[in-house]
Amino acid sequence: MAVASTTPNAITTADCLARARELAPALTEFAMICHQLSVNAGWYQDPKTGEMIQRNVPEMLALVHSEVSEALEGVRKNKADDHLPHRLSAEVEAGDAIIRLGDLTGCLGFDIGAAIYEKLVYNASRSDHTLAARAADGGKAF
Repeated sequence: MAVASTTPNAITTADCLARARELAPALTEFAMICHQLSVNAGWYQDPKTGEMIQRNVPEMLALVHSEVSEALEGVRKNKADDHLPHRLSAEVEAGDAIIRLGDLTGCLGFDIGAAIYEKLVYNASRSDHTLAARAADGGKAF
């Protein structure tokens, strides 16, 4: 599956970054919601004793990776999701990856919205992200 924007530069970088700054607190809140839903579902409790447990961060990152791998498989097969058949499996698995990242970043208390916004600002100013730099010998192909 290849994708292309049909409206390059329809919204300026400055406008995109301004909107991202406005949405940053909502992203952090969304992550906290993902985390709380995971807590409420019992993923932070020992299934045998019911006692609260500390989650293994590398394991949680591996679970994010597994969802991304499932999204890749969804792209490869271009099929509907098994649980939400009105959606493509790639879309649902990408959502699962975001939910798992939200759980992780919420658990760790990250201000993930601010971190994403700051990274977008940084990336917008990177010389290696320009078309000219990408077209040059040794430039990033993707």
